[in-house]
Amino acid sequence: MSTATWERVLHAAAPERSGTVKAVVGLGVEVLGLDAAVGDRVQIESSGQRPVDAEVVAVDGASARCMPLGPVDGITARARVRHGGAALQVPTGAALLGRVLDGLGRPIDGKGPVDPSALYVPLDNETPSIMQRQRIQTQLGLGVRVLDTMTPVGTGQRLGLFAGSGVGKSSLMSMIARGSTADVSVIALVGERGREVREFLEDDLGPEGRARAVVVVATSDQPAMARLRSAFVATRIAEQFRADGKNVVLMMDSLTRVAMAQREIGLSAGEPPATRGYPPSTFSVLARLLERAGTGEVGSITGLYTVLVDGDDHNEPIADAARGLLDGHVVLDRGLAVRGHFPAVDVLGSVSRVVSKITTPQQRKDAVTLRSVLAARRSANDLIDIGAYRPGANPLVDAALTHAGSIDGFLTQAMDDRADAGDSWRRLAALTHDFGGLI
Repeated sequence: MSTATWERVLHAAAPERSGTVKAVVGLGVEVLGLDAAVGDRVQIESSGQRPVDAEVVAVDGASARCMPLGPVDGITARARVRHGGAALQVPTGAALLGRVLDGLGRPIDGKGPVDPSALYVPLDNETPSIMQRQRIQTQLGLGVRVLDTMTPVGTGQRLGLFAGSGVGKSSLMSMIARGSTADVSVIALVGERGREVREFLEDDLGPEGRARAVVVVATSDQPAMARLRSAFVATRIAEQFRADGKNVVLMMDSLTRVAMAQREIGLSAGEPPATRGYPPSTFSVLARLLERAGTGEVGSITGLYTVLVDGDDHNEPIADAARGLLDGHVVLDRGLAVRGHFPAVDVLGSVSRVVSKITTPQQRKDAVTLRSVLAARRSANDLIDIGAYRPGANPLVDAALTHAGSIDGFLTQAMDDRADAGDSWRRLAALTHDFGGLI
């Protein structure tokens, strides 16, 4: 008898591990008599046709608190709960390119089951060793001129896109998915509006972007555990591509909704609310999720995470925690978006922490020159608006006013326009050369 057959026989002969539902309170289900550990999967009998999958999130003596991966409707007291056995397995590999999956890694695009060639791996994975990670030394072209020059991204960097609602985060992500020089794009839409998913796939991403992308979707109406798991499913898919030696762009929209899902889970499990209602586990989950991106021994994951700032407050808890964990941040400004300036990137508020590792001294000099001109223009805005500024008072402001059209033309870009990083640096050099006589 083969080893695999013998293991199946042993599994079939093992006694069933089960318990009963004690209570259903809010989003959680309390189970008695179940021998389970945190992270185990269980199945809860329901008055519906199918049992409800759930995950153990807390244990206390003889009881376990479970978070369902589906609706709790139909679950009754004393309903039977069976241990789910093996941990969640996630399909990975090139067979997923062009596919759309739900938060548990199941296809939802109507194209049938995942190709049998896909490799199934456990959802949990070790973070790369800090001493075995490759150093970030090369720039990854994103196809967006303002990002490639003013906030350049290194291969394996983790960058946050900070913005309020409706300022063009999804559109910017679609430009990067189509225009980046990465081998593969993995896109996680966490807590997204159901109406916007198809629009993003067909209009923003398009056939070209979808052909080399894997999209994981968990809409806002799905349970908190499904939304949280979708972030880790997308990360696990990206990790397997990295292990195969690929350079991957992992885009997650949004990190804030991941934190909100963990807040729902933590509060339902009995954790005390801390900063603005977020329990302590929220911040540890964010750190665990973000650290799994980056470089490995081979390959890389360049992580781009949108952060939906509450009321345009860039110092709210999740935004503040994300800035501390990430390797840089890009701020999208509502004022620029209102004026039709796209991408609405606030250059002066955006920072890349690896810029000195991936750019030349001349490139950094050109970028600093443009930043200086933009900063001078901003500081003189009030005087300019009331007509009190006199030409010649500040050469930097003069440069900003003289070359305003050229500067805006450099910083803006149509959605369908793909900018090569080399060409973008050359355009910046030509632009700053024009400032020479005025600075």
